[in-house]
Amino acid sequence: MAQQADRAGARAPRAKVALSTASVYPESTATAFEVAARLGYDGVEVMVWTDPVSQDLEALRRLSDYHQVPVLAVHAPCLLITQRVWSTDPWVKLQRARTAAEQLGASTVVVHPPFRWQRQYARDFVDGVWRMANETDVRFAVENMYPWRYRDREMLAYAPEWDVTKDDYRHYTVDLSHTATARTDALAMVSRMGDRLGHVHLADGRGSAKDEHLVPGRGTQPCAELLEHLTRTGFDGHVVIEVNTRRAMSAAEREADLAEALAFTRQHLGMSAGVP
Repeated sequence: MAQQADRAGARAPRAKVALSTASVYPESTATAFEVAARLGYDGVEVMVWTDPVSQDLEALRRLSDYHQVPVLAVHAPCLLITQRVWSTDPWVKLQRARTAAEQLGASTVVVHPPFRWQRQYARDFVDGVWRMANETDVRFAVENMYPWRYRDREMLAYAPEWDVTKDDYRHYTVDLSHTATARTDALAMVSRMGDRLGHVHLADGRGSAKDEHLVPGRGTQPCAELLEHLTRTGFDGHVVIEVNTRRAMSAAEREADLAEALAFTRQHLGMSAGVP
């Protein structure tokens, strides 16, 4: 019996499944903690954006303590709509994200590559991220992006590259909605990331020019295959559900989507490990 328990323990998936607070938008960061607790997520990834609570470490700590939901990752404010959140200096944003992660007990900071018009930041980005990674135990996991498309035109909006595997980083985040939008092979990208894959944003897509962030299983991306690969390879990062529920007609419909995403993720994290 003890040997059976040991073998079962060895097969158990190591990754935790977190809910991105962006997945409840337009609801609040506080709502995300409540939903994560109710549905049984292992934690949350805080998307730092215009919601004041997402920027307030004490408010986040209170929410985490009250709901007994840990903050597993912090997404630095890298979006167009967050250009003035936590400073207009992108390096200050990353420093504050690192501080937030350290103080909240999160293991990972997610960061996007710079926009091309952030020229100095883009020139220094790879070396700068390495410097910051060397100063902390927190993982700086740089996320794959995609070209911007309008009709038949394509614009390369990110520098040095939207395909972050073309540059040298200690850790990567793979986002399967972004691989769909980029129309690139997600599993090939994961293979290039190798053991530097430190974080996963799980969502789906159909190859639209828009970044869809569908519930896993509703698009064309190899979500199940990726999860099974993570279990086979002993992935020790976090899998974060980052889906778009803006079209949900009610809170109940939104929660049903997030429950479906969680069930899909746990099922496929366990399948290749022999867990039913």
